[in-house]
Amino acid sequence: MKATHLTHSHDTPADTLTLAYDDRYRRRMAMCSDNGLSFLLDLAEAQDMRPGDSLVLDDGRTIRIVAADEPLMEAVPADPTNLPRVAWHVGNRHLTCQILDDRLVLRADKVIGHMLEHLGCTVTFRDGPFTPEGGAYGQGRTHSHEH
Repeated sequence: MKATHLTHSHDTPADTLTLAYDDRYRRRMAMCSDNGLSFLLDLAEAQDMRPGDSLVLDDGRTIRIVAADEPLMEAVPADPTNLPRVAWHVGNRHLTCQILDDRLVLRADKVIGHMLEHLGCTVTFRDGPFTPEGGAYGQGRTHSHEH
């Protein structure tokens, strides 16, 4: 069984596939859905599988992509007008980041958390799905140096 393309469907999927952020960018590999359905991911090129997207199997069934919970941290500046400055410091370190109206969400990292506190943020560690911003042109992956 193969999955050869992605779609965004509201139909009821045959199963789900829960993946961490780093695992949601693939082209070809053997996979197993959350309930044990084995298949070969065989896309024409590596693609970002966003939560809510569905892989289409060659028999027409779909497998919905779900973002796995990961160790994260949220940085909330004491002064909301400092959010752009804090975001600049995060970007200057080439860190993958989700930008929300009042806070930044990054992978949990105590050293970076300490830096964010020195920039005037309250840093909270939690687990949750990680859905950071795309690349410089609004699509695809960033070219982060973290790992």
